[in-house]
Amino acid sequence: MGSLYVISTPIGNLEDITLRAIRILGDVSAVLAEDTRRTGILLRHLGLTTPLLSYHQHNEEARSREALGRLGAGEDLALVSDAGTPLVSDPGERLTARVLDAGHRVVPIPGPSAVLAALVASGLPALPFTFLGFPPRKGRQREAFLERVVDAPETTVFFESPERASVLLGELASKADPERRGVVTRELTKLHEEVRRGTLGELARYYGENPPRGEVTLVVAPAEPPSPGETAQVDDAAARSLGAALLGEGHRPSRAAREVSRRLGIPRNQAYEILQSLSSPSRPEGAE
Repeated sequence: MGSLYVISTPIGNLEDITLRAIRILGDVSAVLAEDTRRTGILLRHLGLTTPLLSYHQHNEEARSREALGRLGAGEDLALVSDAGTPLVSDPGERLTARVLDAGHRVVPIPGPSAVLAALVASGLPALPFTFLGFPPRKGRQREAFLERVVDAPETTVFFESPERASVLLGELASKADPERRGVVTRELTKLHEEVRRGTLGELARYYGENPPRGEVTLVVAPAEPPSPGETAQVDDAAARSLGAALLGEGHRPSRAAREVSRRLGIPRNQAYEILQSLSSPSRPEGAE
């Protein structure tokens, strides 16, 4: 039975490839690559001639069947993405699940990750943290994403395209505490690497005037918990009354909590707890 090696590759600087990754890339029968052109550059740099097979969302089903056949014949294969660790906002989840279901080994070969590189460079709390991938483009899913980041009690990390980064920062700045800290990392490990820290408002203004280029990873600080003094001063009856009215109008608890916090000047986390206590178990968070 063959093995599928899930190999992390450099996110910029080619020196970040590990010795183990180089050995396995040279030993396997073929490399499944998101973009064979980009992976070809890496293999040539390493002096390797291993055959490349394209593997992306448009041919995922056919390539998965081919890979299973080759693994069943006893071949070892490697899976790589364009950069960093495969399956993290990249194709491959379906393949690895099917490979495991078929009884083959899936072997991780760890290495570069834009998520961890941005987190450790941010200066924000590293534990706990949540990675959210790319934000949805529009609609209720995007609103839920923004609320998830704004209300998060942990550091959040996510990707965004350079063309949409300033818009996303502006939306977050308008919904979060004005002093909420954020970090924008750009072109990590490359020649023009940039790590810019500031409030979400400062970052939104900067990148609105200086549109970023290249790969962008954003890190946002956790929401500040309410202090004991703030908790004691909350008019619980007023908050519950307003919250119930907003829920009655069809607002989701997270959106209603943000409005209660804004109107009554109470901590967002506490407003959310009040709204959660008002929400019926039969009324899910995503309901309108």
